[in-house]
Amino acid sequence: MEHWKLEDVAWSAFEPEKVDPDMLKLAKAASLVEYNAGDYAEYLKHVFHDDPEFQSAAVIWAAEEVQHGKALARWARMADPEFDFEKCFKRFTDKIKLPIGTEHSVRGSRTGELIARCIIEVGTSSYYSALAGAAEEPVMREICTRIAADEIRHFKLFCRTMERYQPAERPGLIARVRIVLDRLSETDDDELAYAYYVANHDGDGPFERDVFGNAYKSRAYSYYHHWHVQRMVAMTFKAIGLKPTGLLSRLMARIGFATMRRRVRRSSAASI
Repeated sequence: MEHWKLEDVAWSAFEPEKVDPDMLKLAKAASLVEYNAGDYAEYLKHVFHDDPEFQSAAVIWAAEEVQHGKALARWARMADPEFDFEKCFKRFTDKIKLPIGTEHSVRGSRTGELIARCIIEVGTSSYYSALAGAAEEPVMREICTRIAADEIRHFKLFCRTMERYQPAERPGLIARVRIVLDRLSETDDDELAYAYYVANHDGDGPFERDVFGNAYKSRAYSYYHHWHVQRMVAMTFKAIGLKPTGLLSRLMARIGFATMRRRVRRSSAASI
């Protein structure tokens, strides 16, 4: 199936009066992270230096992610003509650096790398599904729906590739779970918090990771429903070889959703 193009989006349907200010802030931040996928592709090409099949797939994956960034940036500029994407992106990439030249995964193995990539796609597919479901502005809803579908395909790509490497590397369940937990903990790192800061508050004061990370998450999590979290858990379980449905999956979904709602309620940075 041919991938969608920017001109396929019904830009003329934009309704400025329906723009959600919080969603606009998230879209600005997400545009920076998505557009930076080229560096991630270079990193993956080095790690999988002797796997031309996956290298080619990673290039296509990155091009689609970059397009996500372009679409979100274009929408953000329509909603806020003062949004300077190019300036913000430079500021973002001046700070956020990836270990592009290494031939060894930061996850310890290629299987570990692919598990981590699966978890990222789990998060993004659910995130854009949540935004699409909440968006009243029709162009934002269309963009997020298209991106969410892409991220599901990307999840399947990384899962298929992981299945090729797993028999030889044979990571145990504990190792696989640890990779997932490590990746989930990285949602508290500088990347998302700094993207939110640069896109929305650069010049308002110094960057504080906890403050701007909480501001980002309090907004993002507010759009989730329980079924989004339930799907996240099911996809995560599939990636690490556990039963996607069942008592444990349902329990983890309830805990995850309750944690999200608690974080939204307790956030001290919701007004930022």
